[in-house]
Amino acid sequence: MSNNFSQSEDICLGEKQFLQFCDLFIKHSEEINDGWQWRKQGPNEGYMVKVHLTSRKTKNNFFEDSQCLPSLPGHESEACSEGEAENIGIDKEEAPVTTLELIQYEYHVVYSCSYQVPVLYFKACFSDGRPLTLEEIWENVHDCYKERLLQGPWETITQQEHHLLGQPFFILHPCRTSELMTPIMAGARQEKRDVNYITSWLSMVGPVVGLDLPTSYATAMSQCI
Repeated sequence: MSNNFSQSEDICLGEKQFLQFCDLFIKHSEEINDGWQWRKQGPNEGYMVKVHLTSRKTKNNFFEDSQCLPSLPGHESEACSEGEAENIGIDKEEAPVTTLELIQYEYHVVYSCSYQVPVLYFKACFSDGRPLTLEEIWENVHDCYKERLLQGPWETITQQEHHLLGQPFFILHPCRTSELMTPIMAGARQEKRDVNYITSWLSMVGPVVGLDLPTSYATAMSQCI
């Protein structure tokens, strides 16, 4: 499939091209069992979706998260008091326990007719079903990406209604996606290289919100297109 993009200042992605690139992307995902699927929405629309489990480390106070400190003589069945803790040389303020919290992310790649680019929608929740707030989403963004989000071509993470589902989702705002992708696609066209727009775009924006692509996508896409 050739990259028949327009010659405008910013390269945009047509909906037909979006569907073709997604189809190739999902075919490779199925080959390597990466979990991406196409979800049809209505007679003529749909989107790519992937559910991903991850974890983060949290530090909690030892006394808040454990039933008891190491047993003291005569207190085997009782929780240790603050005084007893001092007697065995444990400082409450210096005894954090590191635990793992499971977080489920659901990523959607949806075509935006307004911007003529793909949009990455996502939502996340803890194992008990509690959704992450915008503040917690920002806490999970690696520091190396935060400055780029605020100053670079993605602008920021926002929350808005899902274009197809009408539900609140987080998104990486697409207003400057064309600016981000134009030099990549134009360079490939000049060098007569075939690249998959979705692969190139997702490999850049995905890691910002915890979504990494296996390197095999790049090779597989260039061979298939």
